[in-house]
Amino acid sequence: MKIALCQINPIIGDFKTNLQSICQYLEKAKKSGCKLAVFPELSLSGYPPMDFLERKSFLDAHDLALAELIGKVSGIACIIGVIERRKGQGKPLYNSGFFIKNNKVCHRVRKQLLPSYDVFDESRYFEPGTVSLPFSFEGVRIGLTICEDIWQERYGYAMVDPLAALMAGGSPPDLLINISASPYYHGKISERMEIFSSLCRKNSLSLLYVNQVGGQDELIFDGHSLVMDNTGTVSGLAAGFKEAVLVVDSDDLGENRIISPPGDSMKMVLSGLVFGVREYMHKTGFKKAVIGLSGGIDSALTAVIASLALGPDNVLCVSMPSPYTSQISIDDARKLTVNIGCGFENIPIISVMDGYKQVLAPVFAGRREDVTEQNLQARIRGGILMAISNKLGVLLLATGNKSEVAVGYCTLYGDMNGGLAVIADVPKTMVYKLANFINQSHEIKEKIPQRIITRPPTAELKPDQLDQDDLPPYDILDKILAGYLEDQLTVDELVDKGFALKTVE
Repeated sequence: MKIALCQINPIIGDFKTNLQSICQYLEKAKKSGCKLAVFPELSLSGYPPMDFLERKSFLDAHDLALAELIGKVSGIACIIGVIERRKGQGKPLYNSGFFIKNNKVCHRVRKQLLPSYDVFDESRYFEPGTVSLPFSFEGVRIGLTICEDIWQERYGYAMVDPLAALMAGGSPPDLLINISASPYYHGKISERMEIFSSLCRKNSLSLLYVNQVGGQDELIFDGHSLVMDNTGTVSGLAAGFKEAVLVVDSDDLGENRIISPPGDSMKMVLSGLVFGVREYMHKTGFKKAVIGLSGGIDSALTAVIASLALGPDNVLCVSMPSPYTSQISIDDARKLTVNIGCGFENIPIISVMDGYKQVLAPVFAGRREDVTEQNLQARIRGGILMAISNKLGVLLLATGNKSEVAVGYCTLYGDMNGGLAVIADVPKTMVYKLANFINQSHEIKEKIPQRIITRPPTAELKPDQLDQDDLPPYDILDKILAGYLEDQLTVDELVDKGFALKTVE
């Protein structure tokens, strides 16, 4: 039996567009001779719908779209993730997977493991399902699972193991299908492969995995839907960061075909960042962006990402030198824009600073200059960029990296201004890795001027200022932040790993 794995990009709450997309993919699958088309978790609504699930109007619109979809499923069967209402005690909804055939729901499963860690909050809205059973179609016994229900082995936080229960029945499945909305982060691809390979080998079972693709605000869903045979070998793989259809044959899941899954590389991270910007701009209706370009590495990387996502003609970079801005910074900023082909404006802020000093002189009388004057420069720049954003109808992209934002090395209403913080989850050490990767991977060898990468980082808000005057070296800072923010280590545990107590504090 030929099966189409339909890796789609739904828009949360846009039921008309999502339904239209699903129906188009159903037709494509049917014309390809497929008997079954499989779509991701919560495909009709988009994932994660979050508090929309508390709105009756949202649920009513979902149910109307679902009824229309059921009425269109003929000549091909469909597996799709949907919202299912329930009655009685507990939460009013299930996160369900429906098997639809001949205009009828013939089988359904309800997600049992509802994640409530990290970016997930499903247990707030959904009631967990009970043990699901396999169903037969075209002579194949199919075990249908939803996203987290096959991750129990990794996290082990639940008292139930949906996959073990599915396999323990009298007639275990011939084939496992998992419909998913699994967001991307650096390292996620390897993590998935490890989990999936283990469960396929352990259960001697082939897996068809269908993942959502698309950007939903700060989350990026990477796709990479796949086929894995019962030896844990990838034998089919859809592209990442774009819609795709992967057609497979249940009679030949490719035990002799070996496809190398993508690695968790800087190329993958860059692809995710570019995709995330493009998706956010598209789904919020913006076509162009403006960026404050300092001559430093963070704004340079942000400008390159934006130009790759939107095209250089749709990116305007603005240099705003103060008395402390070196000529090197202005020259490097201008050279970057020439290299990548985007727009450039130079707007000095010296006269604006003088105006502020004059206005504030009576209030500041008798007080020495301090960080206030530094923050004032950042806020002047932030105001100028927001004015350009308003007047030209373009989105301001913030340029702060994760290391600096995490410790507050940034200015409220200044460099934190913007509609999307492009690299706010990228540590400073990774910023350098991405910059070097970009320069090594494109036709222009030095897309980012090398001096931007090699110069010691500086905010240039006072004479001879360097980031390292106020922060630990970034290679140390990033390791501490990773331990504290991501691994949730305590101060004592970080010290035990060899970091100085004063630095950790």
